[in-house]
Amino acid sequence: MRTERIEAAPGVGLAVRRWDGAGPGFVLVHGLASNAMMWDGVADALAAAGHAVAAVDLRGHGRSDKPDAGYDFETVTDDVREVLRALGLDRPVVVGQSWGGNLAVELAHRFPDALRGIACVDGGFIELAERFPEWAECERVLAPPRLAGTPAREIEAYARRAHPDWPETGIRGLLANFEIRPDGTVAPWLTYERHMTILRALWEHRPFTRLAGLDAPLLLLPAGGDATWAAEKASLVARAEREAWRIRVRWFPDADHDIHGQHPVELAAALHEASTDGFFG
Repeated sequence: MRTERIEAAPGVGLAVRRWDGAGPGFVLVHGLASNAMMWDGVADALAAAGHAVAAVDLRGHGRSDKPDAGYDFETVTDDVREVLRALGLDRPVVVGQSWGGNLAVELAHRFPDALRGIACVDGGFIELAERFPEWAECERVLAPPRLAGTPAREIEAYARRAHPDWPETGIRGLLANFEIRPDGTVAPWLTYERHMTILRALWEHRPFTRLAGLDAPLLLLPAGGDATWAAEKASLVARAEREAWRIRVRWFPDADHDIHGQHPVELAAALHEASTDGFFG
């Protein structure tokens, strides 16, 4: 693995982690308030299977630049399109998790010739406005905790306690969501204000207006471990199956929202299979 920096827009450099390979390429896009390192376990397994892989820190996240503006869907998908150009991969499969899944759908809608397909990991079908008709309610329920100033050792202890079945790649990826300050406390790389700006954009996004006309094959990889909205998720996945042109669904029935952190090898196997059995062309 090596790291590169790609200019996605004037003055906005994005950090990209790359694994070499001769097989079909994958570009991995993280979710809201996450980072590229969350994909390390998946990328390692895909690279071991011969694939070229890249994982990007989106603007405002991880080691990428953090401008004050540009967190709407159009600008962020423009960023990813520039990354695809710079990578030089031959129409890779773009894989997005959560918010990143919705970004992948938007990317495939706007730039269908840039990729051979998309895979959405517990995302791509997120319609927050259907759960929260009023933005104020969405804002109240989904605002992130204010963790800046928490000792790093407490964050790590919580991560290991909350995710005892995660491999070390997932734990390291989760911890990489935070800057560790000289005093040993943390601050999320994504600021609270930018987090809420992105959340508002996600609340406004309507992926099903894109799915119906999508030309790209769509691999949906939903997690079934969250019982609080399992029925709603199942309904959204079934709706996607009715509307998408070419779709495959592979459930991870006992998985967390962060399937890529919890089950990276199994997730990579599903991606590899779809790239070698003709699903992605």
